Amino acid sequence: MRVAAALLALALADGACGNRDPGDARPDAPARFGLGRAATVDELSAWNIDVMPDGTGLPPGSGTAAQGRAIYARKCAACHGRTGTEGPFDRLVGREPRLGFPFGRDPRFVKTLGNYWPYATTLYDYVNRAMPLNAPGSLTPDEVYGLVAFLLWRNEIVTDSAVMNAQTLPQVVMPAHDRFVIDNRRGGPEIR
Repeated sequence: MRVAAALLALALADGACGNRDPGDARPDAPARFGLGRAATVDELSAWNIDVMPDGTGLPPGSGTAAQGRAIYARKCAACHGRTGTEGPFDRLVGREPRLGFPFGRDPRFVKTLGNYWPYATTLYDYVNRAMPLNAPGSLTPDEVYGLVAFLLWRNEIVTDSAVMNAQTLPQVVMPAHDRFVIDNRRGGPEIR
């Protein structure tokens, strides 16, 4: 009896869900549902805040490690520790191991900005969009540039006097830059 009930349930589910081609529309379905409207150019540009590895998308502004230190103390230290090494969340500062790239073989090594992050520009992108945890996207471009300068300095990648902006940040070469492979997939019919 249970087997018969299970088979009946499967048959009903198959009939309800159907195995129709996704392109098949119900004959009585409207072509448009009349909900919403097309986004305006201004609305789209307000959401177009991504920054690419080559620096495309970086906004005007600038910041230094000294400026970033004060912002870090106010907005980041509660989650990442006073120096970026204590936590309770991800450790941000650390260059070890300086030789090799053993992360896949030895779980003792902690991935940080200084030993694993491939592009300084995408650090800007991540901080800009996702931090601080309690108010993501609330930092100004100058605050983000300052935080990035501070974190790069703490990881011994730039000097404490370096000014980060849309021209200088793409020139920063991260220690792990050559450890990553460029994804050159473009899509198309050969990609499934």
